[in-house]
Amino acid sequence: MKKILVTGASGFIGNYVINELLKQNYIVIASSLSIEKAKSLPWFKMVKYIPFNINEFDDSINYVDFFDKPDAMIHLAWEGLPNYKSAFHTQENLPRHYKFLKNCVEHGMADITVTGTCFEYGMIEGCLTEEMNTKPDNAYAIAKDTLRKQLQVLQGTNKFTLKWVRLFYMYGAGQSPNSLLSQLDKALAQKESIFNMSGGEQQRDYLTVQKVAENIVFIAAQNKVTGIINCCSGVPITVKQFVQDYLATTKQHIQLNVGYYPYADYEPMRFWGDDRKLKTIK
Repeated sequence: MKKILVTGASGFIGNYVINELLKQNYIVIASSLSIEKAKSLPWFKMVKYIPFNINEFDDSINYVDFFDKPDAMIHLAWEGLPNYKSAFHTQENLPRHYKFLKNCVEHGMADITVTGTCFEYGMIEGCLTEEMNTKPDNAYAIAKDTLRKQLQVLQGTNKFTLKWVRLFYMYGAGQSPNSLLSQLDKALAQKESIFNMSGGEQQRDYLTVQKVAENIVFIAAQNKVTGIINCCSGVPITVKQFVQDYLATTKQHIQLNVGYYPYADYEPMRFWGDDRKLKTIK
């Protein structure tokens, strides 16, 4: 039975990935910064939990041994979100995460899955395919895109499989309280009559976090399809329609005050992912 290490295990996506791995009967080694948060999650007693603070990275340590010799790694950990523009991503996160992953590779980790971001594509509009050149436009995206390129260079001197999962938009229980649906749920719970939002005409690509976790595990569990893989629905929907569909599904009503907030300047108006490569895995 395959033993898989998951970093960032107690995060929004990590929690669902752990549950999906356990559902498929993998041996799971879970790691995150806070053991207290991990202890509060239902899977805690079903995994081997090893806390790790990447700020305390020590290159003299064999991290493959440290994490009990896993067969594969799903690297979800990344600090400092959702502040996409902070230089912290390039100046601190990028070198730390690269050094950590390089250490694992050099000590025999031969199968790595890392989550990237659709923001790596930059301000390109339309359907985004994995073959496109990246043009990241914010610090977070630049850091992720650079990490991917560094790992690809590392493949030239070390034999390991790299699956780079480009995440688009996701939603579900446990999401950041600052996310769109979390704010909407809060307004509904407080019986507010109006929900302030952007113009809502921007087109996005959404998946439930359960589906995202399922995709990540499918991708990590195989080595036939590697490299960059879009984790997306392949179906564009306007943000306004997405909100309206959510209200209809949950049988709730609130007046939408569209145009209250300006559109974000770190993402294009209309973009979605090409999911054809993802479909070849399933």
